[in-house]
Amino acid sequence: MALQRERILILAKTYPSPSASYIETSCVAGINANGEMRRLFPVPFRLLEDDQQFSKWQWIDARVEKARGDHRPESFRIDIGTLACGEKVSTHAEWQPRREWIRRIPQFEAFSELENWSGATKGSLALLKPRELTGLSIVAARKAEWSEEEILKLTRARGQGSLLTEPEARNEIAMLQKLPCDFYYEYLCADGSSIRHKIVDWEAGQLYRRCRRDYGSDCDEVFRQKLLGLMQAKDMMLLMGNQHRFQNQWLIISLIYPPRQTPTMQGALF
Repeated sequence: MALQRERILILAKTYPSPSASYIETSCVAGINANGEMRRLFPVPFRLLEDDQQFSKWQWIDARVEKARGDHRPESFRIDIGTLACGEKVSTHAEWQPRREWIRRIPQFEAFSELENWSGATKGSLALLKPRELTGLSIVAARKAEWSEEEILKLTRARGQGSLLTEPEARNEIAMLQKLPCDFYYEYLCADGSSIRHKIVDWEAGQLYRRCRRDYGSDCDEVFRQKLLGLMQAKDMMLLMGNQHRFQNQWLIISLIYPPRQTPTMQGALF
């Protein structure tokens, strides 16, 4: 498939990971103007120019083409040089502008339903709406620091030319910090099943880093209150994505958390 220009609403950015080809990359996902889901790669987000650094719920415009080595239908390769940021979708009227796009995303109330849908359609991006968030596990990462190989990936391009940034600009970018912990939501589905999935949302990772900086030994308690306690009061939705190499393994790539609707607004919107 040839490159085509698309307008895409960003719904997910995962915490970056070291990359042999691109220094570091994030998984970015969204929905295009036609209501089709998109997974975009490669996106070395922190290395982008300032005016290209988009946020969640922001429209971007870029040339994309179907990924050749990734047969998941939503996976597209993005030409970073063509990326331009557009307007952000607001939260007014209890998220009505955002809910208009949420309704277009494949969504399920039980993980088993999502798995059945994926098996039939090969779909790999969908919303899961849990009946209840029941827990948040904070688990020490298997490796506390980057490996030597990962450090080499993150530092090898410093002082060299790049298609993304000039050497002097890239040197100002701090090396990516490794998260010391992994995070898992435990939740109940509509069918009564209890499920546990890892959270790789960049916002969650950044929140944990801020909690460590600001609260020290109380970090985990504050983080749990923010990511579990406060979210239990929201109309919580989990944007799920599977892994390229292990497509039966799913991750929470983004948290979508509109406020619970009042009966009046619920009738107006749906």
